[in-house]
Amino acid sequence: QVQLVESGGGLVQAGGSLRLSCAASGSIFSIDTMGWYRQAPGKQRELVATITRPGTTNYADSVRGRFTISRDNAKNTVYLQMNSLKLEDTAIYYCNVKLITLLRYWGQGTQVTVSS
Repeated sequence: QVQLVESGGGLVQAGGSLRLSCAASGSIFSIDTMGWYRQAPGKQRELVATITRPGTTNYADSVRGRFTISRDNAKNTVYLQMNSLKLEDTAIYYCNVKLITLLRYWGQGTQVTVSS
């Protein structure tokens, strides 16, 4: 079992920045990939960014160049630095971890609202 606690969401003006954090606890030795997904109202949940234990990253085209994912393996924490935020970035952001067993766990979600 893995427990995930997210923080850092909130309200920001377009063009601003936010940093999300997600701390993992429990069976952390088995965590492989950590990532962020988001779900806007009326839309399906979509990938934002992922990062493997060695540090290989993957980004959605819509956020590449504006968002940066990173992780601190010693703290079992993944971060998402979001810059140049746009109205369309408004969504609930979910932390996700994939274990070496391929099991996945989700955080409770944190709201990010970008205003004009």
